[in-house]
Amino acid sequence: MKRTSRSLTVVALLLGLFLAAMEMTVVSTAMPTVVAELGGLPLYAWAFAAYLLATTVSVPIWGKLADLRGRKPVLLAGIGLFLAGSLACGSAGSMAALIAWRAVQGLGAGALQPVTFTIVGDLFDVHERGRMQGLFGAVWGIAGLVGPLVGGAIVHTVGWRWIFWVNVPFGLASAAVLAIAYHERPERHEHRLDVAGAALLSVAVVATLLAARSRGTGIVAIPVALAAAAAFLAVERRAREPLVPLDLFGTRVMATASLAGTLMGAAMFGTVTFVPLWVQSVLGRPPTAAGWAIAPMALGWPIASTIAGRLVPRLGFRPLLVTGFATCVVALALAAALLGPGTPLLAVMGIMFLYGAGMGIANPPLLIAIQTSVPWNRRGVATASTIFFRTIGGTLSVGILGGVLAHALAGAGAKPALVQKLLGPERAALDPAVIAPLAGALQGAMSVVFWAGAAIALAAFVAVLAFPHVPVALPGAVPGAASRPEPAQRAE
Repeated sequence: MKRTSRSLTVVALLLGLFLAAMEMTVVSTAMPTVVAELGGLPLYAWAFAAYLLATTVSVPIWGKLADLRGRKPVLLAGIGLFLAGSLACGSAGSMAALIAWRAVQGLGAGALQPVTFTIVGDLFDVHERGRMQGLFGAVWGIAGLVGPLVGGAIVHTVGWRWIFWVNVPFGLASAAVLAIAYHERPERHEHRLDVAGAALLSVAVVATLLAARSRGTGIVAIPVALAAAAAFLAVERRAREPLVPLDLFGTRVMATASLAGTLMGAAMFGTVTFVPLWVQSVLGRPPTAAGWAIAPMALGWPIASTIAGRLVPRLGFRPLLVTGFATCVVALALAAALLGPGTPLLAVMGIMFLYGAGMGIANPPLLIAIQTSVPWNRRGVATASTIFFRTIGGTLSVGILGGVLAHALAGAGAKPALVQKLLGPERAALDPAVIAPLAGALQGAMSVVFWAGAAIALAAFVAVLAFPHVPVALPGAVPGAASRPEPAQRAE
């Protein structure tokens, strides 16, 4: 069997993760312009929620497949599906079509993070993983910084459709290098995918989002959501290979990490989704400025992640987790208190940098602690479950906060078609007497959104205080080594 090149494999994984990082900042930056062209402001949040929901449902499936069928074919399949969705998104002729293809894109994206970090867990011991987390965080930061600039430039030159098509060269390069450099000898098992669990989870989440959108549909949607959630738990208890293995959460590490991750994901995705909209609609700034507003988050994250990864062996997991989550609370509280008409863009950038630093401090110890606490044959599903709960929190928050925004605008008597003109070139032709009340209605709605994000972050901080002490493994030790197959991937 061919030997794995760890260095080239890392390059391939970095390229793949670059896709996810670009997706966050480029699409968030361009979506206000997309709404201005395609219409459908009430559906603004669904363009994000559809992507996150598809990612959420597919993450555990990809993670399970990675444990059962091997990391390489699963990651290659995920990259291919992500690129197909990206091409279709760029060709969408309506907001409804864009939302549908965003869901396809999200299905592929569900493989990128969990399988990437599972491969890292296979190739490197706990001390090496800390350094790798810093490297991957740095690439995430570079992509996050380039994303707003690229997104703004694309929107102003060749058009917003290229924000999706730009994914293609990076995805093809990642797949090609991975196919050549990474070789493994996975265990082979008969498997049965938990399709019923995935379907019930989707129904529960969509029903919850519909309940948030309208009081009328809520009468029906809330009972449907509760029934689907109860059925999902019942199916997971009996499933041979459950979407979410409930026994995994019998440990305090997984239970606490999942709750804290859900809440912090809700705060994070809500922030990234709505800050660019606030910059363009309330401040009246262009797409490039909206991108710059959130770009420092992608700078603070890798800097703090690099430091945190190196401090894990010295300080342990819990002190870094508490520090990171506390920093996030402070940042979002500042955002809720300070973001208003006339706020300097530099102040917004500073707050986003602080928030990114908090996430960077918390993420490496959270992920490494989870991977350290499970054996090899459960590392894929444990890693995927961590990302699953973060994205489920983000999915629900984006959809619910989108409902809050829609209700607030309706209550203020602001018509979506008129508000959409604030996001495009038509704004320049509007009477200032028309702009002022529209921007005021949006500011009122955004204030509620930002305070909700701060409250969610505070709840996440309280949850992480219950995180137990997890010993850091000795250099070279691989948890669960007795249960893992002979790894050609440990070569070189």
